[in-house]
Amino acid sequence: MRNDLLKSKLLIRRDSAFSSFVITLKVICLSVLLFNNTVHAAEYVLDKAASKVKWEAKKVTGKHDGSISFANGSLTVSHNNISGGSLEIDMKSMVDEDLTNSEMNKKLMGHLASDDFFSIEKFPESKMVINKVTSVAGDEFHFLADLTIKGITNPVEFNARITIIGEKLMAEGIIIVNRTLYGIKFGSGSFFEGLGNKMIYDDFSLTFNVVANKN
Repeated sequence: MRNDLLKSKLLIRRDSAFSSFVITLKVICLSVLLFNNTVHAAEYVLDKAASKVKWEAKKVTGKHDGSISFANGSLTVSHNNISGGSLEIDMKSMVDEDLTNSEMNKKLMGHLASDDFFSIEKFPESKMVINKVTSVAGDEFHFLADLTIKGITNPVEFNARITIIGEKLMAEGIIIVNRTLYGIKFGSGSFFEGLGNKMIYDDFSLTFNVVANKN
């Protein structure tokens, strides 16, 4: 009876010691993982002067194109690749570059700033938050992000080429945006019939060149 009791106590002590060992091992592994992520993660701050965005929108009778500037932004880099971050666009900086007639240019920009399109006074900034980045091949990566325009957020996907040299990061690519997902339906053939040559296509493109420096 006594021997059985002693064996039982020894087993309990052994199980308790083993449990403590497992818990300690898990804590060590978690600490190493967190340490590695901290060591390899770095923030790169957007260089607003060097970064560019070109926009292009098409209609049945032609197209318009221009540029727009970043307001702020930063990117998180882990293991020498972008792993997250956010970029903000200054909507008030948008300009048209194809119309040389000043009156026509002013009219177009006034319309784009109105509630028919981007409601710039109400929504002076647009924002993109990077959620996931996966390698495609070489320096090309696939991005999953959330894009907010006029206070409406939708997921977007695009590819970009990334180069990191020393403390400078450069990324370039094209994002295709369906404007109707953000409540911009003016002149859309998807919502209105009989537009003829006044129809404006739903998609517009944003060609970006991002430059960021390690913080």
